[in-house]
Amino acid sequence: MEKAHIIDALGESGLLLPMLLNGALAANDRAKYYFSLLQMAQSKALHPDAPASDLRIERQAAGIAEESCDGVVAASSRGEGDLYRIPRVQAVCTALYQDLQRMLEPIQAGHSPEWGNFAARLKLLAAKPWCKTDDLISGEQIAAMTSGDRKRADSLHLLVMDMHKALNALQAKVATEVIDGAQAYDIRSEDRSLIGAFMRGVNQSLPLKFDHPGLGTTATRSGDILVLQNDIGTTDAHVLVVHVEGLRAQLTYTDVHMQRLLFLQSLFEGWRVGWEDTRSRADHSMEDGVYHLCVGTYTARKAKELEDYLAFLGSRLVFLIDWNRARKRLRQLLPKKEALALLKWAADNNHGHMAFLRAGGEQMVFEALAFTARAPLPLGARLDSVLGREPAAEYMKFVFRACAEGLLAGRPEGLIQDEVRAELANYFHSTQQSLVDLAAEQAAFAIEIASGVRDCLLEARGEAAPARFARNAERAKGWEHQADELVNRARGTASQSGRSDFFRSLIETADDVVDELEEAAFHLTLLPHDGGDSGLYGPLNALARLLVDGSQEYLRSLETVRTLRRGGPREDMQDFLEAIHRIMVVERQSDSAQRAVKLALAREAADYRRLYAFSECARNLEAAADALMHSGLRLRDQVLDDMVAE
Repeated sequence: MEKAHIIDALGESGLLLPMLLNGALAANDRAKYYFSLLQMAQSKALHPDAPASDLRIERQAAGIAEESCDGVVAASSRGEGDLYRIPRVQAVCTALYQDLQRMLEPIQAGHSPEWGNFAARLKLLAAKPWCKTDDLISGEQIAAMTSGDRKRADSLHLLVMDMHKALNALQAKVATEVIDGAQAYDIRSEDRSLIGAFMRGVNQSLPLKFDHPGLGTTATRSGDILVLQNDIGTTDAHVLVVHVEGLRAQLTYTDVHMQRLLFLQSLFEGWRVGWEDTRSRADHSMEDGVYHLCVGTYTARKAKELEDYLAFLGSRLVFLIDWNRARKRLRQLLPKKEALALLKWAADNNHGHMAFLRAGGEQMVFEALAFTARAPLPLGARLDSVLGREPAAEYMKFVFRACAEGLLAGRPEGLIQDEVRAELANYFHSTQQSLVDLAAEQAAFAIEIASGVRDCLLEARGEAAPARFARNAERAKGWEHQADELVNRARGTASQSGRSDFFRSLIETADDVVDELEEAAFHLTLLPHDGGDSGLYGPLNALARLLVDGSQEYLRSLETVRTLRRGGPREDMQDFLEAIHRIMVVERQSDSAQRAVKLALAREAADYRRLYAFSECARNLEAAADALMHSGLRLRDQVLDDMVAE
């Protein structure tokens, strides 16, 4: 019945009558329940010791949700004289009056000659109060409502019975038929294939709404135009009306949420739908006092194409149900752009979002995150801040697909949640592996730069040495820039607690190794080449060789980490620990090597330029060795902690 308001606002009066009839017949059932409730409450008050029904089954059959009505009979009692204390009796009277008004609406809309008489009778019966107070009513008032004796006086019960007969006659006159689930009336024979095409699409995706109400379809004729209407969900202004005339189909869509309206339009990117400008209309009976309206027109080239379009249109409607709720839930997991793109993907791939909401929604993902990360997540942390934007979006596609396929196949929700958790563990593992890849690539740059310094020192004499040192410094600078990019990529890949966060931090720490080695390559270019430093190259070259060895051991330790696991081959752990040990040895030997350089400088350096270049290069190499050891020890501690935690 709430949909009737927006249908009337759209000027689709031909669709009103069946909707009003359905609402009136439901109101008739409720009115009869209220009569029974008043009579049973009066009887209980008169005979408190006699057994009495709570009319719960009757209430449920009438579609009344208020469970508090079930306690009315038991709580009723006698008052003074002809008075009865019946809880909520005034609310019952108010609901009864509203239902009688609702029964009148289709009688008026159907131009029934009885409408005037019924309206006058209701007005006369409503002239006197139907109860005394919120919970007090007289026996005379109960009789005036519930009496079925025509000889005595008119009553609400008699009016309801008479209106019910008129409604039945009106329903027979409308002659409704059902076509694949659509309530159709006053249609032509050629309309059935078009209605069937639309309903083929609706029914194709219907299971994806699960037990959510909505998607009721009505079909009728307005002159030469076939009119299809779908109520979509439960929101008052959420209605779609389609006019089909010849090969042209024009849809009119109303929604209180502008973003959902734009989402619907995006679903037709593969069709030649021309959209008019969206209009907003004020209506204080709607949510937020406004609803939005858009019109889209599609013209087919042949009848089969029109039927295909109607089927596609019908199949898209399920993806509008609870769309805004899904969007809000997803915003807790993903940025706005990715959340909207995910909803679009889910519709395009016929998964939808209702299964995701049913299986646990964002809470299911948060629980999987907490379990997989093995550490509390920061307050307000989103999935993209843990996995990165693209991996988070890809993971949520898996979640939507797993929920839809799982629930449709009848799999338990607990099993689906376990699948979601297991897949997230794979993403964590993938993220960690990608960070190990970055760390290994960074170590490779350190090896290249250290090797360049070593090779230059091996061939430091001769006229070509200055050019060789310059080329090496330029290459080292390029490698150092690439290593900086690796750090930036690592920061963008993960920012979470746990193992992935450790590797991101390790890459930031190991960046000092590359920086110091690049500085060493630069300082070599400052050396004078006048033959006066022949005794200095040997000690400095020994230090450079240590850095090549240390960087290679660091890379070896990172490669070993890929396969380390608790219970794995003992040889893997032994190889890892030996690599870390050799890094520590390199650091100790680099201290001695740096001192050897200092001794040589003290003996042979004759000028400040030579002293500065050699001493700074040696300091850079020794600092790189320190950074290597620091990185290696951090890696060792993390690996051992992981083994204990597992």
